[in-house]
Amino acid sequence: IPMATDIAFAVGILALLGKRVPVSLKVFLMALAIVDDIGAVLVIALFYTSKIVWFDLYLGAGFLAILIAGNWAGIRSPIFYGIIGIGGLWLAFLLSGVHATVAGVLAAFTIPARTRINAREFLRKGRNYLNDFETADEPKTNVLSNKNQLRAINHMADACEHAQTPLQRLEHALSPLVTFFIMPLFALANAGVAFNQDIGGALLSPVSLGIISGLFLGKQVGIFSFAWLVVKLKWADMPKRVSWRHIYGTAMLGGIGFTMSLFITDLAFKRPEFKDMAKIGIFAASLLSGVIGLWFLKVTLGKEDKVAQAGA
Repeated sequence: IPMATDIAFAVGILALLGKRVPVSLKVFLMALAIVDDIGAVLVIALFYTSKIVWFDLYLGAGFLAILIAGNWAGIRSPIFYGIIGIGGLWLAFLLSGVHATVAGVLAAFTIPARTRINAREFLRKGRNYLNDFETADEPKTNVLSNKNQLRAINHMADACEHAQTPLQRLEHALSPLVTFFIMPLFALANAGVAFNQDIGGALLSPVSLGIISGLFLGKQVGIFSFAWLVVKLKWADMPKRVSWRHIYGTAMLGGIGFTMSLFITDLAFKRPEFKDMAKIGIFAASLLSGVIGLWFLKVTLGKEDKVAQAGA
C-alpha cells in the first residue's frame, strides 16, 4: 500500500513553489512517481490475481504482439493503438483474471514515442508551406474557396502531426478526460471511509500506523538513501541546480500515496474495518508528507534565495 506515489498530488504540491523549483527536480519527482506506480502495478499483477484463464491470457499476448508489430511497421495512428489496446489487450487481460491495469501499462509501452521529422525539418517544411499559403492568396477570396491555400494548410497539418509522437497526441487528447472525469471518479470511488468507528483508535491501529510509517518515514528514508547511494557509487549524476536538501524534501513528497494506495487497499483487505483503518492511515500520511515536504522545500528555497541576493 505505501509503495505507490500519487503523481498528480506530489507534482501539484511541488508546483506551488513556482519557478524557484529546478526543472531537474520536477523531472526527478515525476520519474520517481512513475516508477513507483509501475512497481505497484506489478505487485497487483503478481500478488492480487486469484485465478488465471490461460486462453484469455494467451489471447492478450497475441494482441500485445500485434501492437508491437504495429510499432515496428511504423503505424502512427492512435486509433489503431486505442482499438487493439482497449478492445483487445485490455479486455483479454480483464477476462484472464490478471488485473487489467497491467494491460494499460503494456499497451502504453507499444505506442510510438519518436517523431517522423526532427525540429529542423519541421521548421523548413513549415516555412515552405507558409510561403505557399501566402503566395496563393487572391483578392476577394477566402480560404474555403482557395484550393492552393487549403492544400498548404493540409500539408502544414501533416507536418505538425509528423513532428509529434503518437504518444504525445494520445496523451494530449486524453488529458482533459483523465483530469476532469477519470481521476476525480477514481479518487471518489476508492476514497470512501465510513467514520462509524473511533477515528483516534483507527489512527493508532497497527494497520494505520504501519501505513503511516511506510509512507511518511519509509519513503523519505528509502528514496533519499538510494539516491545518495547511486550518486556516491557514480551510477548516476546529481541533477543540475539540485542539492541534497532538495532531494530530501522531494523524498518527503514521495510519501503522498493517495489514489493508487487506496486502490491497492481495496484489493488487499476484505474486512471493511481494516479498509477504513488503512484509508485513514493513507490520508494521514499523505497529509503529513505533503505539508511537511512543502514546508521543508519552501524553507530550503528561501535560504537559497537569501544567499543568492547577498552574493549579488
